[in-house]
Amino acid sequence: MGKLYVNPKKKLSTISPEIYGHFSEHLGRCIYEGLYVGENSSIPNTNGMRTDVVEALKKIKIPVLRWPGGCFADEYHWKDGIGPKESRKKMINTHWGGVVEDNSFGTHEFMELCRQLGCKVYINGNLGSGTVQEMSEWIEYLTFNGISPMADLRSKNGREEPWTVEYFGVGNENWGCGGCMTPEHYANEYRRYQTYVRNYNHDKPIYKIACGANVDDYNWTEQVMRIAGPFMNGISLHYYVHPLGWQEKGSATDFDDTIWYLTLNKALKMDELITRHSHIIDKYDPDKRVGLIVDEWGAWYTVEPGTNPGFLYQQNTIRDALVAGITLNIFNKHSDRVRMANLAQMVNVLQSVILTEGDKMILTPTYHVFDMYKEHQGATLLDSYIETSTIGVEEENMVPNLHESVSMKEDGTITITLNNLSNTESYPINSIFADTIISSVEGTILTGNMHDYNTFQNPNVVSPVSFTQFTANDNCIDFTIPPCSIIQLTITTK
Repeated sequence: MGKLYVNPKKKLSTISPEIYGHFSEHLGRCIYEGLYVGENSSIPNTNGMRTDVVEALKKIKIPVLRWPGGCFADEYHWKDGIGPKESRKKMINTHWGGVVEDNSFGTHEFMELCRQLGCKVYINGNLGSGTVQEMSEWIEYLTFNGISPMADLRSKNGREEPWTVEYFGVGNENWGCGGCMTPEHYANEYRRYQTYVRNYNHDKPIYKIACGANVDDYNWTEQVMRIAGPFMNGISLHYYVHPLGWQEKGSATDFDDTIWYLTLNKALKMDELITRHSHIIDKYDPDKRVGLIVDEWGAWYTVEPGTNPGFLYQQNTIRDALVAGITLNIFNKHSDRVRMANLAQMVNVLQSVILTEGDKMILTPTYHVFDMYKEHQGATLLDSYIETSTIGVEEENMVPNLHESVSMKEDGTITITLNNLSNTESYPINSIFADTIISSVEGTILTGNMHDYNTFQNPNVVSPVSFTQFTANDNCIDFTIPPCSIIQLTITTK
């Protein structure tokens, strides 16, 4: 019997709600069709935003949304997306699919979407092909409350009051699609650009995020922290799980046992990446003032057959639910340094939580994981440990059979999220709580066969259900976790 030890008396770091953030880029059908259909659409909407999608996202308590990219951010010129829609500039989206971008979804529309979602704002500025003046004027347009050219322009476009922008990224992937820069060059450019990301509202200063590393480029983190560390609030990290590598990637739905464990092994690498990048950041920021912002993460497979290869549309199986569960557990356990993360992407792109087809919408297994994990938002990480055994097919891609994180809310409620990484074996679990008497337990389980996924014809193949097969006695909870499963337990104590 595997033992899970929880010490409710040993409280660790606060789990920032923004760890459960999302990402929306002008890519494929993420924004257009997925989030935004326009005010004249026959699909029910509020100010152009799909009602069904917004309501589903509100249910999982979306804390923050990143926009407009991604690679698109460093070729996006914000003035193209304001003013009367009929006069907005059209362009070819050269990064993603070669389709026409008509800029009908711009600054005002994004801020309206965030208002409807009730989430914080994370805007990524254009450092790669934009100018300091352009970035400076966007901040002025968004946040300045007074007399100025950009505030006047905002008012002319129908918005008198300024908005609040909580997070601003100064460039994106500037080691690659954002300019192919060296870390030293980017760090100096960052210092210059961020100077003009003004805090016009001193009561709500903007949290400035520098472009961080691609996967394990530790030298990038070292140089950017060395040169620009004092001028940032956060530094990003991007990591995608490609089962077969960057070129091949692998199918989202057609895989064997070997690829199952290879995928989960790669998801677990997030722990090593955060640990090693954090050690570098610690050298320059021992007080942990600078947050690590994992603003692009998730599984990236070969696109679904018959779809535009530039749209990055893929299905979402129970395997992706476990990728999400593992990754979110890792973020929770590193919440002393990880302050925000953004799943790529929200709708119809990569490891999305929602898929749409015309007026239809389905929730993916990954959506259900975010729903089950939402009680961790703002809670305090608790000291926990689970006994594991090593499982898998190939020696180099073995994984632990179990993976967990545990937190406590202000009212004392404890949340456990536990993953079974085996695709064949169930495991009995004996949960032991130090110096604690259990009062009540409620549970939810998401499980299925390893290839299961939801379709528009069968939208509830993978769907959470109540979990009641446990016994609670004094300071212990005993239960069995099936293969390919995520279990969430909510525990109150005496």
